Amino acid sequence: MTYLLSRIALLTLLLCPSVCLAVERPNILLITADDLGPQLSCYGDPIAKTPNIDRLAQQSVQYETAYVAQASCSPSRSTMFTGLYPHGNGHYGLANANVGFQVHAELLDELLPNVLKRAGYRTGIIGKLHVNPEKQFQFDMRQGSGFGNRQVKQQVQYAKQFVSQSSDQPWFLMFNVFDPHVARNRKPGGGQGPQYFPDQVNGLPETVLTAKDVPAWPWQQIDNPKQLTKVAGYYNCVHRIDAAIGMLTEVLHDTNQWDNTLIIFLGDHGPPFARGKTSCYEAGLRVPFLARWPGVSQPHVSKRLVSSIDIYPTILDAAGIDLPAALHGRSLRPVLTETDAADWRDTLVAEFHYHGASPFFPRRAITDGQFKLIHNVRAGKLTASASVDGDQAPMFAKQLPADHPARQAMERLENPPEWELYDLNSDPIEFVNLAGDPAYAAQQQRLKQALATWQKQTADPFTDPQFRANIEKKYSTAAR
Repeated sequence: MTYLLSRIALLTLLLCPSVCLAVERPNILLITADDLGPQLSCYGDPIAKTPNIDRLAQQSVQYETAYVAQASCSPSRSTMFTGLYPHGNGHYGLANANVGFQVHAELLDELLPNVLKRAGYRTGIIGKLHVNPEKQFQFDMRQGSGFGNRQVKQQVQYAKQFVSQSSDQPWFLMFNVFDPHVARNRKPGGGQGPQYFPDQVNGLPETVLTAKDVPAWPWQQIDNPKQLTKVAGYYNCVHRIDAAIGMLTEVLHDTNQWDNTLIIFLGDHGPPFARGKTSCYEAGLRVPFLARWPGVSQPHVSKRLVSSIDIYPTILDAAGIDLPAALHGRSLRPVLTETDAADWRDTLVAEFHYHGASPFFPRRAITDGQFKLIHNVRAGKLTASASVDGDQAPMFAKQLPADHPARQAMERLENPPEWELYDLNSDPIEFVNLAGDPAYAAQQQRLKQALATWQKQTADPFTDPQFRANIEKKYSTAAR
């Protein structure tokens, strides 16, 4: 009888859809890479060579169009910990801006590690947290402080120690790699040097790219030797990430935890170059996003529109924790199979408020996957930041002819109109603004209405001019 039941069980496992194998309360590994856009070979990048991430992608759901909530580190990460857009959780700008950006006090009990810890998970973080107030995050293990470092072999060893601890508890680990964020050295006597990308750290990557190996970013088109040197450095950092992911997945295999660990991998926003990080353009908002949930997900490339706001509810769902009603994100469970017929979102929204203490330049962006609308709330009243992390592209663009599309796009970054509309199919680099073109009036109006509906559904307080004025006064006063 026992033999017969075993044969029936085996046959059931072979014939049953993958959900039959779902792991109850799996371990959870959330991997983030600083400033990483879809510059990976699995996303079709012609320069990147990322075999380890590609291998993970082949065993995961790879989302073609994934946004972060805001293309700035702390606001982006605040979303992962709360399931709310920054306009809902209060973390409008960088934690180190020293003006008081932090998650609303009433949300602290519901921060992701705090909820998981109450549910019986052992919690850990390696590398960057960068969300205030940091002391309120209930991690059983913390390795690394501040922004973290590029010692990826050491970080992987910390991860191995954490996941190897003998315990009946499931674990949650947030593993943060600092690459490809810029580096900056302190000068003797104080001050800081220029930003740059470390090409090699402790022998990683083994092969180093130089300016002659890379083209200009398509969305900048600044073919300058200095700029190409930075682009090459960025790719060298990406290749170091790939080495880290290879070592980290090997740890899961070696400790026999590969088949009971939910893995989510993404960048916290796009590259630290003008028109990327801190913007609402695709190069800032769009990131790689991989999800591997044993027994639930089926490996494939998905066209579903997903966001970093979906991380929190997905993890709670996997842990068997009831989801709060007020979340802005949704569990990815319905869109993890190839044949999903789920009622899913048909538009994707992102936002911007602050990076550092100034300027306050709120934006909203919405896409249906083809058309993209950006609302620059303070257009004509204030200019936005022309650059980020020392990128000289805006300066180089001024050397181009006045009618050059790249120069015009760079100038639009700093002094945009109220509305921008792009056809991402024909213009993925967002150089041709279609807003106001009668031929695209229907698309613009449809997205404006969808944006207004989203703002109402998520109780976006920045639609109120008085609220915006109060926010600007509060943080500008704190910056003095």
